[in-house]
Amino acid sequence: MADLVLFGAGDIARLAHRYFERDSPHRVVAFTVDSGFRSADQFCGLPLVDFETVVERYPPAQCSMFVALSYAQMNRVRAAKYARARELGYSLVSYVSSRCSYLTDSQPGDNCFILEDNTVQPFVRIGNNVTLWSGNHIGHDSTIDDHVFVTSHVVISGNVRVSSFCFLGVNATLRNSIVLAPETLVGAGAAIMKNTKPKSVYVAPRAELLDKTSDTITL
Repeated sequence: MADLVLFGAGDIARLAHRYFERDSPHRVVAFTVDSGFRSADQFCGLPLVDFETVVERYPPAQCSMFVALSYAQMNRVRAAKYARARELGYSLVSYVSSRCSYLTDSQPGDNCFILEDNTVQPFVRIGNNVTLWSGNHIGHDSTIDDHVFVTSHVVISGNVRVSSFCFLGVNATLRNSIVLAPETLVGAGAAIMKNTKPKSVYVAPRAELLDKTSDTITL
């Protein structure tokens, strides 16, 4: 069992604590955040320490780290803390749920968070610092580069490349054999049918509010 420090003190850190504790060989021993964001001494019943002094309390020779942050600023906040943790000498561990159908022989990079009910087909490659929330389909021969966040129930068809710093919203669909350029933002429910340009933003049409009430409609 390896001791593990989690960076973060929000919902994702709380969830990471539950997943690592119940479905991994790691033991979470502490949380850490930047001193300006620390408002308590504990989180989830464990010590919460300043990131500026974490090396003294939980040295890299004894502990690994996982950066449990969201997709803020197109994943750049998480990427910056990931890079800093590596500079400090920490090994960044990944979590792959035992309830994920992980069928590729290629292991994910470090600091990945791959939750339950994902289907990762053969010949898929996943880079560093990638989050796959629950219930996604990652088609055969696809590549997900570093610092990507895929929410839930996203379909990535075969032979797709998702470049670094992309965000894919709930129920997005990517057709086969396309490339998402770096920093592409795909909103909830959007269907992407061709290559994108860097920093492009795609949103799907929103539901229309009818001038009726539900009790006047026959189902």
